Amino acid sequence: MAATLRGRTFTLAEDLTVTRMGYGAMQLAGPHVFGPPADRDAAVAVLREAMELGITHIDTSDFYGPHVTNQIIKEALHPYSDSLHIVTKVGSLRDAEGGWPQALAPEQLRQAVYDNLDNLGLDALDVVNLRVGGFDSPTPGSIAEPLTVLAQLQQEGLIKHLGLSTVTAEQITEAQSIAPIVCVQNFYNLAHRVDDHLIDSLAAQGIAYVPYFPLGGFSPLQSEELKSVATRLHSTPMTVALAWLLQRSPNILLIPGTSSVAHLRDNVSSAALTLSKDELTELNSIAS
Repeated sequence: MAATLRGRTFTLAEDLTVTRMGYGAMQLAGPHVFGPPADRDAAVAVLREAMELGITHIDTSDFYGPHVTNQIIKEALHPYSDSLHIVTKVGSLRDAEGGWPQALAPEQLRQAVYDNLDNLGLDALDVVNLRVGGFDSPTPGSIAEPLTVLAQLQQEGLIKHLGLSTVTAEQITEAQSIAPIVCVQNFYNLAHRVDDHLIDSLAAQGIAYVPYFPLGGFSPLQSEELKSVATRLHSTPMTVALAWLLQRSPNILLIPGTSSVAHLRDNVSSAALTLSKDELTELNSIAS
């Protein structure tokens, strides 16, 4: 399995190559990504299994919990392997009711970076994604002010590389006039394909595209076509949906999340699944 993942990598920057199959740590926190998990030992076990399977890309944020997920990552994996790269995001907070209010003021962004560094036990963050849009779609408008704050923190040596989350093509162009961007994280999956053109544009620039909710989020993908292909391949619909994303474009990186070792192994198995031309055609019909 690890050998399969090593054969599927993407270079985000000269000093940053990751497995295209990553792990999203959001589900390590408690219910609704709030508070501690019911079984902290199980959360630690999932992270350690991810390393055993060869994953070198963990996606997280200090507002998961808040703080909880990053603290579990530190407990499970610190000191980190040189091959492991942790990608985090800033731009939101968690309020007392478990909401996700924006936090884009300069002092909020700076504090978020400090919190990520502290709770992960790092001196510098590999990648920080600036999240600026809504829950599942971008909010148009300038992102120059918050990105300039992160670019300053990059110049100070606290951030190595910058990315964006929940953004439009116009916002990406604006960001690139301020600092290099190594990845974009937007809502995308087999059924929700608004970003098709954007993915191809980023691929041409050598920029990674990281779909969140790759399996449909809180409403898992349901499709007779998906189920039919999975049955013929003796696989599961979710494994096929992940395999489709890996074949969609070479710049797509996956970060499916789970709090289960068994589910993690199922997700990783998608990296070894190759879909035929006919199967891809059948699956592509879901969106249309």
